[in-house]
Amino acid sequence: MDFLFYQNTIYFLAFALVSGIMLAIPNFRKGGFGGQSNMLSTKEAVQMANKSAAIFIDIRSAEEYKNGSIPQARNIPLDELEEKTASLSKSKPIILVCNMGRTAQKAATNLKKLNFEEVHVLSGGISAWTQDGLPLKKHTAATQRKQNR
Repeated sequence: MDFLFYQNTIYFLAFALVSGIMLAIPNFRKGGFGGQSNMLSTKEAVQMANKSAAIFIDIRSAEEYKNGSIPQARNIPLDELEEKTASLSKSKPIILVCNMGRTAQKAATNLKKLNFEEVHVLSGGISAWTQDGLPLKKHTAATQRKQNR
């Protein structure tokens, strides 16, 4: 037991503990160990939309959506999301989009409680989308009415 009290051993154990904690922090921020993170980068979101026919749901207000959205996104404002879930497939992947990703995270939790199988959030929201140089679609009143049906 004397080896535990050597100064070098104490430094080594402290270093190992701090290193382990620093390595674990990103995993906890992404959703914990063993759990699938539901945050997607813009690249991952595009790949999922192309491969799995994921549906982009823009939960921003109609006014924000009108000013620019992901081209294939459907606008269902956050306050209408629960009442319009009947129009969504529970088995298709859903990617929620908001301004920065925080509001969509809360909406994702609500959809998971309603038994939606695969709900993801665009990390960084529409801000990350535009920052990565991906296209935005401007909507007229006619296209918005058509999408909200």
